[in-house]
Amino acid sequence: MKSNYFKKIAGTVVMAFSLILGISSIAAAQYQDPYQNDRYRRQQEELRRQQAEQLRRDQQDQWGRNQQDQWGRDQWGRRNRGRSGDGYPNWGGNYELSQTALNAGYNAGAREGRNDRNRRRGYGYSDFGRFGSYRSADKDYNGRFGDRELYRRYFRMAFENGYADGLRGY
Repeated sequence: MKSNYFKKIAGTVVMAFSLILGISSIAAAQYQDPYQNDRYRRQQEELRRQQAEQLRRDQQDQWGRNQQDQWGRDQWGRRNRGRSGDGYPNWGGNYELSQTALNAGYNAGAREGRNDRNRRRGYGYSDFGRFGSYRSADKDYNGRFGDRELYRRYFRMAFENGYADGLRGY
C-alpha cells in the first residue's frame, strides 16, 4: 500500500512539475523579445532614412548637381556658387553683359531696399513688379552687350539680392 501511495505522490509531483514547465515554456515563447517594438521602430526609421536618401538622389540631375530654379537656387533656397564663385549662375553671354547687369541690378535693388527699410516696410511688401527699374531691367544696357533678355534676367536676379541686402541694412 505504501508503494502505491509513493507512486501516486511521485506521479503527482512529476505531473505538477511538467505542468509548471509547460506553462513557463509557453509564456516564454509568447513573450520572446521584450524589445520587439524597439526593433520595429528602428527598422521603420531606417526605412524612412533610406527613402529620404533615395528621394535626394532622384532630385539630383545626371551630373550629380541639385536641380535649380531659374535663379540658381536649389530646393532649400540656397544658391550654388557658380563658375565665377560669385553665387550667380552662368547663363551665357559675355562677361561684360553679366557684370554690368549684376552691378546695375544689385545697386538698384539695394537702393529700393534701403528706401523700404527707411519707410519701415517689410520683405513681405516686396512685390518687385512695383519697381519701374525691375520691370524694365535695362539700366546701363548697351546694344553691344548682346541679348537684352539675358541682360534682364541677370539684372532682375541681382535686383532681388540687392533689395534683400538693402532691406537688412547692408
